[in-house]
Amino acid sequence: MDFHIRAAAPEDAPLIRSLIRELAEYEKAPNDAIITEAQIRETLFGPQRRAEVVIGCEGAEPVGFAVFFHNYSTWLGRPGLYLEDLFVRSHARGRGHGRRLLAHLARIAEERGCVRMEWSVLDWNTAAIGFYQAIGAVPMDAWTVFRLTGPSLSSLAAEGAGGDGASQL
Repeated sequence: MDFHIRAAAPEDAPLIRSLIRELAEYEKAPNDAIITEAQIRETLFGPQRRAEVVIGCEGAEPVGFAVFFHNYSTWLGRPGLYLEDLFVRSHARGRGHGRRLLAHLARIAEERGCVRMEWSVLDWNTAAIGFYQAIGAVPMDAWTVFRLTGPSLSSLAAEGAGGDGASQL
């Protein structure tokens, strides 16, 4: 099988959007993926790139992708690689493509001096959890992910508009 991984390019914006929508369907949240091709071009390929994408292909057919960016460990003083999304289309699963995409990201992490790779997984996705544990990943059970969006984000941002807000912590 001819499987290869390539860096995404601006002309891949429609493909990336399609893969994101397929991932949203798989994660049972099809209405939450509202990203546009213009947003993809701006945030992934514009002057201030926010993340990177690699695409896994069987021959010429794109069958999966990974979206990642760098984070930072204050304790270790080194960067990390955060995997935002990993997705392989249903007809191409079970062929090792997910593992190959993760191995590719692990090489990128090591080449860039990253001390770790991290990602989140939905608690109902037992197949993915089992896969991640099989490659040696460990769940961060003592940590809980928090998210601030919409009106709550705006409200908190408005509080900080008048000063540094540090005294309120």
